[in-house]
Amino acid sequence: MPTADFSLLLPVYAGDDAAFVRAAFESSVDAQTLRPAEAVIVQDGPVPAALAAELDRLVAESPVPVRLVRLPENLGLAEALNRGLDAARHPVVARMDADDVSVPERFARQWELIDAGFDLVGTGMAEFESDPDRPVSVRTPPVGAERIRAHARTHNPFNHPTMMYRVAALDRVGRYEPFGRMEDYWLGVRLIDAGARVENIAEPLLRYRVGAGAFARRGGWAEARTEWRLQRELLRMGFVSAPQYARNVVMKGAYRLLPAGVKRRLFRGLISRGLPGDRA
Repeated sequence: MPTADFSLLLPVYAGDDAAFVRAAFESSVDAQTLRPAEAVIVQDGPVPAALAAELDRLVAESPVPVRLVRLPENLGLAEALNRGLDAARHPVVARMDADDVSVPERFARQWELIDAGFDLVGTGMAEFESDPDRPVSVRTPPVGAERIRAHARTHNPFNHPTMMYRVAALDRVGRYEPFGRMEDYWLGVRLIDAGARVENIAEPLLRYRVGAGAFARRGGWAEARTEWRLQRELLRMGFVSAPQYARNVVMKGAYRLLPAGVKRRLFRGLISRGLPGDRA
């Protein structure tokens, strides 16, 4: 099976399920038509014995070299990803979450664009609840530099778990910075603002697991405050205008404070596309 000069970056923490981690890893290594040259797994703090044993098995059984970075304490996603970037031996890194599933041609499709000179390439993703082969909705990202920049003024233009990027491009903007649950949005905006070449593939090349509490976690006062802080930063750097800032503060802040069930319906109606049979 061919490989390319990129590293898979997979962060894991105590709340992850060992079986889901194996499925995520195997779909992103064993099953890919173009495999990463190595995998970097970052264990973000102590994990249960079953998960620790599973990580050891993945290291032993992987068809590509695996670097297991074990952090003594939980540092959060942004810092875990930065530690993984430090450990990666290749100039390009592909993101993966510990409970999602990559489509077999995902990396081959992304690598074509990276090889053509792009700094960041994301893809669409299909959301599922329990069975990856039975998606309930699809998130289709904007395609093309102008559409991506315009979309970024109101919404995150990239699906974070799908990203493949050049480490040098992230180095130029300071890599990941802690920003609540919006560290990926903040990273993407800074890359766009710095002139990085960015692109998306519209097709859903990743299956994204939507847990029961996903929409509840996207809300509440803490999330609203993070949203307002992000909007202040976008205004400060000139990425949004004053009218756009005011609109975002009101509309996006209000969205964060809605009940989870209402957010779920709005999100699937406005951001992702529901599939036939989805009654959410």
